Amino acid sequence: MKPHEIERHQAQPQQVEIVLHLDPSLFWFRGHFAVQPLLPGVAQMDWVMHYATTLLAPGWRFHSIQNVKFQAPLLPETTVTLALNWQEERQMLSFSYQRHDGDARHTTSSGKIRLCR
Repeated sequence: MKPHEIERHQAQPQQVEIVLHLDPSLFWFRGHFAVQPLLPGVAQMDWVMHYATTLLAPGWRFHSIQNVKFQAPLLPETTVTLALNWQEERQMLSFSYQRHDGDARHTTSSGKIRLCR
C-alpha cells in the first residue's frame, strides 16, 4: 500500500524529503473514484506517519492533527516529494506533498501532526 520510492534526502536528522511515484495500480486508487482516480487524504496521512515514525521519530505515535490543508488532488502517474520536519521539543511533525511539474514543484497538501510516546 506504499508508493514507489524514487529517492530520499536527509540532510539533517530532523528533516527528510522522499520522492515518490504514484503508480496507478496502488490500492488507494481503486474505487476512489471511477471517473478520475485520486489519492485519498487518509492515504497521504498514512504515508506521513509511516515515514515519520520510521525515519525521524521512532517510538513516537499519532496524537492529533493540528491542521491539514488539501489544496490540489494527487493523481496516478504523478511524482511527488513528501517533505517532513520533526520538532521533538514541540512534539510536532510538519509535512507537505509537492507535485513535480518539470523543474517546478506545487504544494498539494500540508499540515501539522502532534505526536506522543
